[in-house]
Amino acid sequence: MTNFSTANINLMEPITIRTEQRVAEISWFCDLCGGDTQYLGILDNARRSNYAHAREILLTAEQSGYKNILLPSSYTVGQDVLTFASAIAPQTTTINLLTAIRCGELYPPMLARTIATLDHILKGRLTINIINSDLPGLKEDAGLRYQRCAETIEILKQGWQNDRIVHHGEVYQHIDLSSDPVKPYQQNGGPLLYFGGISEGAREVCAKYCDVFLMWPETEDRLYETMKDMSARAARYGRKLDFGLRVHVIVRESESEAIEYSRYIMSKYNEQEGLKLKNRAQDAASLGVLRQNELRELADKDGFVEPLLWTGIGKARSGCGAAIVGNPDQIIQKLNRYMDMGMRSFILSGYPLLEESRLFAKYVLPQLPNVSMPVLQNRIPATTPETPLTTAPLK
Repeated sequence: MTNFSTANINLMEPITIRTEQRVAEISWFCDLCGGDTQYLGILDNARRSNYAHAREILLTAEQSGYKNILLPSSYTVGQDVLTFASAIAPQTTTINLLTAIRCGELYPPMLARTIATLDHILKGRLTINIINSDLPGLKEDAGLRYQRCAETIEILKQGWQNDRIVHHGEVYQHIDLSSDPVKPYQQNGGPLLYFGGISEGAREVCAKYCDVFLMWPETEDRLYETMKDMSARAARYGRKLDFGLRVHVIVRESESEAIEYSRYIMSKYNEQEGLKLKNRAQDAASLGVLRQNELRELADKDGFVEPLLWTGIGKARSGCGAAIVGNPDQIIQKLNRYMDMGMRSFILSGYPLLEESRLFAKYVLPQLPNVSMPVLQNRIPATTPETPLTTAPLK
């Protein structure tokens, strides 16, 4: 691996974040959309995205101490996110479910009702990953997508915070409804909204409406520039954001073992087949994926673009395309560096998902200031709240 100099970032430049405490929500990733495998670029019939496999990953993550788990959504062979979440929710007790919601797939008042149902089942352990993308099979105008996304969030927030939903928009034109059917278990604003995307439209939607801005791995200086931009945008709306990073990890007792494992999971990679698998994802041509591709072009001959950050994963999969690779002390140092920059949420994964979640939990997780973001943000009440689904008088 090339010896890199530390990124020249002036951490004295102010970035306003919502959570000032130096803590982090450590989350894992669940295989609802396929792609879990021993070898990158290979479809793994032993690890297909069925209910049993996804369930084992999630319950193992809970038992290992992760505070949240991302349940992704895509039109691929696998598990529907809301159906799976409702089935697994009663089997969990501590972990939050970060459910990915693609705006436009459900009519917003009914989406709000679905979220309220799930939030009550989980007793507040629900977080929402807002996704703005084309509906499956369609190529939509970006302006329409962001307008639909913004209106969906506005309707959800009205339902959670107001007595009525009164909305007159370009996409959802005339809505006037009681909000009783959509009241969540969580208080003080309802479920937290996580959002990722680097286009102009995505940044504005997140700055105006959401709680956690999720980034994919890049060099530290590029991540910090994005954080400064998003902090300033949120301030223009009188708001503050938290920042999160979606990244893969490979941790072993020694750095050499970790690097060797990165080579091992790429040992059966075939460029033609890898690109075929990568391009079947709905976001394969998004601006974020293109930036992950650019990152790989800046890497050294071993695929490292800065210390510990290996970009090889992006050859074989869409979305997050890099991994932090190293021994436990190195991984902890890197995550602490990100926390110093202002990040407060990490959504991690590795190949295969089950085995790598256990290794990270063994070597790294106990050394991190791991928190539940909904608890930290005072969203989950200490006692059962009064809602139409609990004890409030029915009207």
